[in-house]
Amino acid sequence: MLTGGCYCGSVRYETDGVPFNPNICHCVDCRRVSGAPVVAWFSVKPSQLRFVTGEPRYFASSEKVQRSFCPDCGTPLTYWNKDYPDEIDISTCSLDKPESVPPENQCWTTRKLPWVHINDDLPMRPG
Repeated sequence: MLTGGCYCGSVRYETDGVPFNPNICHCVDCRRVSGAPVVAWFSVKPSQLRFVTGEPRYFASSEKVQRSFCPDCGTPLTYWNKDYPDEIDISTCSLDKPESVPPENQCWTTRKLPWVHINDDLPMRPG
């Protein structure tokens, strides 16, 4: 069981799903919604994610993408894409123990900021 939530504690979640596709994303949209140069995500099946305290607020960041965040403190929590309805991404650093789901690749590396230097052996996906 993985547990996590937002910074202020208003929204808490748990998942008993097996995490898959743990990655570090360099896309512009993730940067803008997080205010950070990269965002770490992992996926589970939507049916395996439960909000146990509070409810996040949802917004469409594009025609196909719905994101959620804490309505009180703004912590980014989830990412869901209509093209992949059987998976939902959870922001890794919203976990109580983010070290339990280390990234296995980096995506949108063609969009990375020029001052971000990738010095690891993780596979890189350009898009």
